[in-house]
Amino acid sequence: MSCRAAPWSGSSLTGGPPFPASARPRSPLGRNAWKNPILKNSWRLGGSVPIIFGLPSRLFRCMASSGSGDGGFARPTSTEEAVAPFPLYSWPDKQRPRVCILGGGFGGLYTALRLESLVWPSDKKPQIVLVDQSDRFVFKPMLYELLSGEVDVWEIAPSFAELLKNTSIQFIKDSVKLLRPSDHLRKEPGEPCTGGVVHLESGTVIEYDWTRLVLALGAEAKIDVVPGSAEYALPFTTLEDALSVDSKLKMLERKRFGQNSPTIEVAIVGLGYSGVELAATISERLKNTGTVKAINVQSTICPTAPPGNRDAALKVLESRNIQLFLGYFVSCIKEASTSDDSSITDSEVVDGDHKKLILDLQPAERGLKSQLLEADLVLWTVGSTSQIPRLQPPDAPYVIPLNGRGQVETEETLQVKGHPRTFAIGDSAALRDASGKLLPANAQVAFQQADFAGWNLWAAINDRPLLPFRFQNLGEMMTLGRNDAAITASFIEGLTLEGPLGHAARKLVYCLRMPTDEHRVKVGISWFTKTAIDSLASVQNAVSNVLTSS
Repeated sequence: MSCRAAPWSGSSLTGGPPFPASARPRSPLGRNAWKNPILKNSWRLGGSVPIIFGLPSRLFRCMASSGSGDGGFARPTSTEEAVAPFPLYSWPDKQRPRVCILGGGFGGLYTALRLESLVWPSDKKPQIVLVDQSDRFVFKPMLYELLSGEVDVWEIAPSFAELLKNTSIQFIKDSVKLLRPSDHLRKEPGEPCTGGVVHLESGTVIEYDWTRLVLALGAEAKIDVVPGSAEYALPFTTLEDALSVDSKLKMLERKRFGQNSPTIEVAIVGLGYSGVELAATISERLKNTGTVKAINVQSTICPTAPPGNRDAALKVLESRNIQLFLGYFVSCIKEASTSDDSSITDSEVVDGDHKKLILDLQPAERGLKSQLLEADLVLWTVGSTSQIPRLQPPDAPYVIPLNGRGQVETEETLQVKGHPRTFAIGDSAALRDASGKLLPANAQVAFQQADFAGWNLWAAINDRPLLPFRFQNLGEMMTLGRNDAAITASFIEGLTLEGPLGHAARKLVYCLRMPTDEHRVKVGISWFTKTAIDSLASVQNAVSNVLTSS
């Protein structure tokens, strides 16, 4: 969700200084603006109105005036300048290096924190700006625990203000609108070094000349796949998605409370890790009051998972109130009507203001027949799309090299090919392992890339050689309920931790992976307290049952 507050109403930076009264917009092109090679990207609208980076000529005149050295955004002073819609972010120090990180997920936030933790020469420590559309970092592997009630929002989605309060990292809540890199352009001797500009949805422009840019924007759920999927299905990739699903489940639980109430039917499309974890979590939550219908186009679940994890997950799914539809794909989703199926009555079609949904399943393998499934709630877990393609300038749509999935092509050092001042990590990047296979888009890869990106940024700023990234697969984990999980470690062949032991190990690993030491301690104390209370309650129930039976 974009931040569209008035650009002059106040600073969007965590701990940032107020706007100085004398601040004026600066030229993003420097003093030698017209000699700058980035002007090769300029174009004209209607043959007479010059556009620089897609900015109107009036704004370009506005940005050509002198600026102050204070941090924050520049403020126009004249009547003509006051209507300029694009404030220019002013870096606090004009001499120190600058790093702009787009995206505050695992890749972006952990890169910023890694940079902050390194030892720097006094004149080389970079100014770091982190941009994200949300004001919270989200520990996405634990979104499922929000549905089971194991964790609170603050534990897995702390605010950036809280995480960055003891650092020099400045945070801007905004969405990225447009990227205009120019570090690929050939420069003539004596010309200033240019990096490019970043346009944000609120209108703010962040320029970077000898700055480094880090693309860590992640991916978005691709839900508009079949007719009706965008209208009726819910994704499960963000905090807002998880809270929305939890709200829908609570509504259905209230409506279907009672012995004679119809069961709650939840359909989950896709049985990769996300689909399996959702199916296990929701089925445990609903118990005998609901049924989970899990659909997968392949004939098995989690096809890329280690055999130990896959077997543990299949055992859990088959032991609960879950119907597996393997070898099927969804061709469309629509609202139910009595004409769709004679077994559906008018009272079942509309339950208050809630309507039943129908999923049309078509076989993906021979020997299967098409089916119609009813559902109260449809969750879509298959497919994602990169944000980078829509951020490329319309007059230069291929300036950033992308693969067929829309991911940025990078060198082994995580630098974007042809753009030595731009790095790409996480879901935004297309990087291959030693065998030539694309690395998976998961938290483990982003963790490790953030560590390398931080080091390589340090090396680039200090004129040291950059290190090639090498991914080390440490294993895979998945939650299967409140007290159940599966963990397969790659360094111990054939070992899979299941059940309560796997659950405890998974939570310990994720607690240690929290962004800051302070947050780790808070979360660790909270989880330990909850575990102690749950254990005490279990003992009390066991004693009570024994006394009652005797």
